[in-house]
Amino acid sequence: MSKLTRRGAMKTGLIAAGTFALPGLVRAQSLGDQPAEPSRRNASSFSAQDWRDHFDALGVVTILADTDSRALHYWSADGSDYRIYPTSVPRTDELTRRGYTKVVRKKVGPDWTPTQSMVERFGWTYMPPGPDNPLGTHAMYLTWPAYLIHGTHDTRKIGRKSSDGCIGLYNEKIEELFALTPIGSQVKIA
Repeated sequence: MSKLTRRGAMKTGLIAAGTFALPGLVRAQSLGDQPAEPSRRNASSFSAQDWRDHFDALGVVTILADTDSRALHYWSADGSDYRIYPTSVPRTDELTRRGYTKVVRKKVGPDWTPTQSMVERFGWTYMPPGPDNPLGTHAMYLTWPAYLIHGTHDTRKIGRKSSDGCIGLYNEKIEELFALTPIGSQVKIA
């Protein structure tokens, strides 16, 4: 009968660990040549954008809301300040309005009046500012009626298709964006 030594146990453990890890390593190496499939549910699956792909020039502030990656991109006037925020986006393509717009009004502590279709579908009614308000703590209104960039108290919505047309951010992120964004800033919803 052979005696098991510490050195022998370590060798055996390393060999066993290598045996179990080998299929994963081989699979990882074989996938190295192929492009990675993007994550469909991960709020952090978005990547950096170049403003030139969407705008002719930077405005005072330039905002791109990318509904596919569920991210909002912010550029300052000279492009030196670039930020990405995770967002909630409209639940369906029918609820999504795409194109160019501007920020026309801003409000801290927004109240909320549902659209007629929301009243018909859900029976929702007017909601004053507060913790139950779906617009969160800050809202930026666009040239399109009923389409906003706003906060949300329901953090489960961020990174998901969960809105009826608006772009939602965590309350602390909309507060930051709100402070950086003057009225008249150019916006693209893509």
